[in-house]
Amino acid sequence: MSKQIKQMEMDNLKATFRDVRDLVVLSVTKQDCHADTQVRAALRKKNIRFKMVKNSLARRVFDELGIKGNRLWEGPTFFAWGSSSIADLSKELDALIKKNDKLKVKGAIAEGLEVTFQQALAMPTRAEAIGRIVSLALSPATRLVSQILAPASTLAGQIKTLAEKGSAEGAPAAESAPA
Repeated sequence: MSKQIKQMEMDNLKATFRDVRDLVVLSVTKQDCHADTQVRAALRKKNIRFKMVKNSLARRVFDELGIKGNRLWEGPTFFAWGSSSIADLSKELDALIKKNDKLKVKGAIAEGLEVTFQQALAMPTRAEAIGRIVSLALSPATRLVSQILAPASTLAGQIKTLAEKGSAEGAPAAESAPA
């Protein structure tokens, strides 16, 4: 491959992966063209992109972009990216990998750092992470409101009990007086 073609390919990879921070690295071996087309079509329906890369060029581009992935450059390399989070992407690919034994996971890259695929599966999705943050932000306010309302509810319960005792004691006395 000439230097110009290599440079063009590297420029294409830079343009493609400039804004990508979450991806899964796969290895596909001994898969026929029909199965490959089916895998790509299934991923495309889920808005996940799938690309085979040349290891030496991808390593250079990723080093320039600041994405770390030192153990991922052995054998044929495919990148899958494009879901809302690394967890969503990993879950979709995990289901696909269970159906197709030709796909093997090499690892994952989350926010530009190399992680294992199991860690990527365990990470929260974007919606889950936002939900956790909101619940953590609301937790102190909820506790404060419950602390403020606790004495008032205790006092209200005691007043209700006294009112019920008073009406229960007053009712028999009222009945005996007219007799």
